[in-house]
Amino acid sequence: MIPAQLICKKRDGGELSADEIRAFIAGVTDGTLRDYQIAAMLMAIFFRGLSGAELATWADAMTRSGDVLDLSSIPRAKVDKHSTGGVGDKISIPLAPAVAACGVAVPMVSGRGLGHTGGTLDKLESIPGFSVNLSIERFIEQTGRLGTCLIGQTERIAPADKSLYALRDVTGTVESVPLIASSIMSKKLAEGIDGLVLDCKVGRGAFMKTVDRAKELCAAIAQIGHAAGKRVTCVLTAMDEPIGRTIGNALEIRESIEVLRGGGPADTRELTCVLGGEMLVLGGVAPDAAAGAARIAEVLANGAALEVFRQVVAAQGGNPEVCDSPGRVLPKAAHRQELCLPPGTITAIDSEKLGLAALLLGAGRVRKEDVIDPAAGLVVDAYVGEVIGKDAPPSVLLHHNLPEGDARVTNARALILEAFFLSPDAPAAPPAKTRILEVLR
Repeated sequence: MIPAQLICKKRDGGELSADEIRAFIAGVTDGTLRDYQIAAMLMAIFFRGLSGAELATWADAMTRSGDVLDLSSIPRAKVDKHSTGGVGDKISIPLAPAVAACGVAVPMVSGRGLGHTGGTLDKLESIPGFSVNLSIERFIEQTGRLGTCLIGQTERIAPADKSLYALRDVTGTVESVPLIASSIMSKKLAEGIDGLVLDCKVGRGAFMKTVDRAKELCAAIAQIGHAAGKRVTCVLTAMDEPIGRTIGNALEIRESIEVLRGGGPADTRELTCVLGGEMLVLGGVAPDAAAGAARIAEVLANGAALEVFRQVVAAQGGNPEVCDSPGRVLPKAAHRQELCLPPGTITAIDSEKLGLAALLLGAGRVRKEDVIDPAAGLVVDAYVGEVIGKDAPPSVLLHHNLPEGDARVTNARALILEAFFLSPDAPAAPPAKTRILEVLR
């Protein structure tokens, strides 16, 4: 392989052969390709795209750059969920045990938070003792025994993606749909799953700002999945305001447990039931999405999902009493400060600014090596369409451990106020009651 020739071929609109793609990804993985050569190819793909055949081969080569897990010892169907991410997105935490309680295994390899969106691993680690660093062997054993296991990506899973992602982040090629899709699917296919439900966020607080752009990503994800013989369902969900009422790690665990008890905010419950229902369909234990969603709602209400979560927490070293007394077990911030919004009707919420405010308080990280404060974050009791009266109670509660007078608190409060768009007029129409925009099967 002569790297420059392959780069020029793609730059000029040519189609790379399967052998050329596999050789290139092998060079990424073993380090024989230089960063500048990889970056040039990424930019060529950014402008020229990948054909259907190229996309399938590119993703497959990335998947096979490391270990592909063998879950054949698990007799149940294996289905996972991936979200494109959003502020307050804690859905994986109630979803995985709920789906497992219904008879479908959920082998979930999750990520950490960076920037204004939080990561599932960081949330789980706010439970004292909870470990996400398990061996692959233990991951498979626990998934078979309890129905689910939640761990972080290891060096053995899709190592090519780690190199490509790092370069995409600094070369202006993050937004390429083929590169996004292959990054997502390489890791999911390496899990050894039978099917995948993609939660593709759309709107002001999402990476995909328009439905058309989201559908483009969904089509690429489905194409890769079908080429690999996997079933894929994509659900477009609205991300114009934070999910649920909490932003921050321990706070989101507490809200997740509320959902696992059959309560919690309506939108968090809805997303858990709808996405879980689609997973049950792919797993062959529900005849249709409505029946699947009803089954998820049932295990949330009767405690079966909570019991699976309790067992998972105990198995992964955490304190299972968090399921009964989250307020006692989870870390709590030393300071809780109220913030009132000015009067008016909330017409829009900038979720990214709320996420950044939580980050300033310590709930997130700017760099991978940053240490987060698991107790920090926001409780947001405000939604689009709500009318804020003159003497309304506080709309936002800030949780933090920062010293008095710290500029980060002042800046966080300013960001929160900037995040809410208010109008003096009454709402023209009631706010939407669902986050589900469209389901693509």
